[in-house]
Amino acid sequence: MAAVAEANLAYDLLLKEPQIPAALETVERHPNLRFVVDHIAKPRIAQHAMEPWAGLMQGFKAHRDHVWCKLSGMVTEADWRHWKSQDLRPYVDAVLSIFGPSRCLFGSDWPVCLVAADYQSVKRALDDCLSGLTEEERSQILGVSAIEAYRLPL
Repeated sequence: MAAVAEANLAYDLLLKEPQIPAALETVERHPNLRFVVDHIAKPRIAQHAMEPWAGLMQGFKAHRDHVWCKLSGMVTEADWRHWKSQDLRPYVDAVLSIFGPSRCLFGSDWPVCLVAADYQSVKRALDDCLSGLTEEERSQILGVSAIEAYRLPL
């Protein structure tokens, strides 16, 4: 982890509910390393289960300065054949309340998303979930946050 921080790289965390506490400990121990929580930590969307995922994710609020969350991988956690953007909205809203738009970024999860949806459907669903945000907040999520988290050249 120290080598990743020294190289000025970000470390992606691929988590499910049971790994969130360990991820929080890791994030706490490495305040100089940028982290990205992939796939919003894979909540059980198909079961409409908010807990314990939402409660565990609250721990990231204390680490907003060096942790981002990727709004991706949701359709593969939903009912592959019958999901709707409304099924994703509570999870997107929870992540936005924890990280804020400035620490969230879009990810398509392509090609894995293809088991449940094509790229256009994934993007359209996220657009629906972000419809209440300002244009600036949507721009942050759809590009600026990735540039910042991964220190991409402009």
